Amino acid sequence: MLSEPFLTSRPEDGSDIPLLVWRAEAPLLAVGSAPLGGGIGVRRWVVNATVPMSYDRDDPAAHLAELADGLGLAGPGVGLLTGVDVTEVVARADGGVRVWATVGLGTPVWAAEPAPAAPAQRVGTVNIVVHVPVRLGDAALVNAVATATEAKAQAIWELGLPATGTPTDAVTVLCPADGEPAPYGGPRSAWGAPLARAVHAAVLAGGAGTVVPWSDRMAG
Repeated sequence: MLSEPFLTSRPEDGSDIPLLVWRAEAPLLAVGSAPLGGGIGVRRWVVNATVPMSYDRDDPAAHLAELADGLGLAGPGVGLLTGVDVTEVVARADGGVRVWATVGLGTPVWAAEPAPAAPAQRVGTVNIVVHVPVRLGDAALVNAVATATEAKAQAIWELGLPATGTPTDAVTVLCPADGEPAPYGGPRSAWGAPLARAVHAAVLAGGAGTVVPWSDRMAG
């Protein structure tokens, strides 16, 4: 089981910058695209850390590992970064699946744009953390990432943006590490369907208003 996230902060460059932290009651199997702890493997915690829009470190995984160490998080985990103020996290649940999303849509892009997107100037990261209460097989885990991404893209389209996401989106799906593995994670499967609905609802709610980057808010 993944705990509800708790909000904390760390001192950095003269400011207290917020972080969200989830702890697992027991090791969880995870799949995702996070800078730290991406891929497939057993994970014990998740961190979603706000960074200023001036962030220019080229070692995000090392930075996240430093943050985790400072929080006393032991063992392997998942680390995400965003310019969004993570206090604005949106939580949704459906059929036992729980989803948390921080939604920044300032740099919306089509996945298959004909030319590289211009460098991001506004907050533009959608980070999605999903907990499924049953063990998913490896293929189902990968399919669940695709389902979450499709549901995110659907929400963005319904928000009226000509885009499928932003250049820096990340998703992590976690489930128990033991038990009989469910074989499917697609949008019409037993667990993929509630996952899709919960992700869609979270991104739709998180993207409905104007998201001000944390660093802009502090400057104001």
